[in-house]
Amino acid sequence: MSSVDAVIVGAGPNGLAAAIALAREGLEVLVVEAQEKPGGGLRSDALTLPGFTHDLCSAVHPLAVGSPFLSSLPLDRHGVEWIEPPIPLAHPLTEEGEAVALHRDPAETARGLGADGAAWLGLMRPLIQDWEGFSQDVLGPVLRWPPHPIRMAAFGLKAVRSASSLAGRRFGGREAQALFAGCAAHSFLPLDRAPSAAVGLVLAATAHAVGWPIPRGGAGALARAMVRYLESLGGEVVTGWKVDSLDELPSSRAVLLDLTPRQVMEVARGHLPERYLRRLGRYRYGPGVVKVDWALDGPVPWRAPQCTEASTIHLGGSLDEIEAAERAPWEDRVAERPFVLFSEPTRFDPTRAPEGKGVGWGYCHVPAGWRGNPEEVARRIEAQVERFAPGFRDGILARSVRGPAEMEQANSNLVGGDINGGLQDLRQVLARPVLSLDPYATPTPGLYLCSSSTPPGGGVHGMCGYHAARSALRKTFRG
Repeated sequence: MSSVDAVIVGAGPNGLAAAIALAREGLEVLVVEAQEKPGGGLRSDALTLPGFTHDLCSAVHPLAVGSPFLSSLPLDRHGVEWIEPPIPLAHPLTEEGEAVALHRDPAETARGLGADGAAWLGLMRPLIQDWEGFSQDVLGPVLRWPPHPIRMAAFGLKAVRSASSLAGRRFGGREAQALFAGCAAHSFLPLDRAPSAAVGLVLAATAHAVGWPIPRGGAGALARAMVRYLESLGGEVVTGWKVDSLDELPSSRAVLLDLTPRQVMEVARGHLPERYLRRLGRYRYGPGVVKVDWALDGPVPWRAPQCTEASTIHLGGSLDEIEAAERAPWEDRVAERPFVLFSEPTRFDPTRAPEGKGVGWGYCHVPAGWRGNPEEVARRIEAQVERFAPGFRDGILARSVRGPAEMEQANSNLVGGDINGGLQDLRQVLARPVLSLDPYATPTPGLYLCSSSTPPGGGVHGMCGYHAARSALRKTFRG
């Protein structure tokens, strides 16, 4: 292809979202991807045994169905079938089977929180009563006047706090404290650091508003549907093309990079001012992950019945335990009892394993760029599962263990195993990847950034790509 309107480098969810947004405007779009399959973090494969389908990175997708952009696409006509388990989230509290659950119904959740039920409803109802409007606010660029400023100001007063502070002041019981702490731990921040509360609020609100669903067949089904829809609009995706320099791309009016700052500096050197490159060089990445995927002989034997109905299970016990586990990566160590995010998709999607068998996955946070032994961490992860599901180890048929290096090898955007595209502390919420009223546009006309290193950050929502495409439409195609 000698010339197109726009080239997108990287076929992750944000790159594909940017391509779709441009193609829907009638533009000729080419997406190039280094890996043999599109999707970036949205890929599935047989990591353990034949017939067992595992997700390489993302697996549960509340922000996909809650995204103002992705939810507007006709992906159901291109192969996506969403499965919503009965409970979005379960959180075991004790080895004896006591657990708390986050239900779609806020009132049902509140009933399980005892005296903290009213406080939970007070936090959640303002966020979910107009989810469509709130999601547009919270998944948009930070440095702008929000469409609903009063609501966002009220949210911001809570969001800029630490999760420990918010949970400690709002809740008196261990159930609500632990439930909120587990949601906030998705921030990869220590729970006593702001704005970890923001992530907890948004993820809990998505559970009530849209659930925490999974795509039938695995995350790769979502990527394939996005590619098919893009192709129906006339776009093209070429895989197995690793871009080493922008000079090798076809001629185009705009180039959008679904790359984190480290890769941008590599491929765009000579095309960006040195001052901007130095600013990108100061971008910081967060903790990495060790992820374990299991082929299982059957369902996990959970002691808490809520876990058998949950899309996601948080294994960490009390607020104090989770605080200690999430502090460890910031002290350059891995917790003996790590906070583990776990899911068992075959309870709800039997197509992903042979009859009667199952797949499961779990991961925990490790220091940024950690180079220790992933097998040692895998044993700690399995110990946490065994703690709440005695007999779990007996059902393991095979497993795949990937540390930060292996995660980055499979997807170069996962620098040091960071699956969020960069640290999301207060500084990098505002300056992501640099402080700018339009963080998607670079100083070079026609060159844009669209990865999760731009607002609103990590998660499968496509909004980074959508906003980058809107910037390109304003400044290059309509300017």
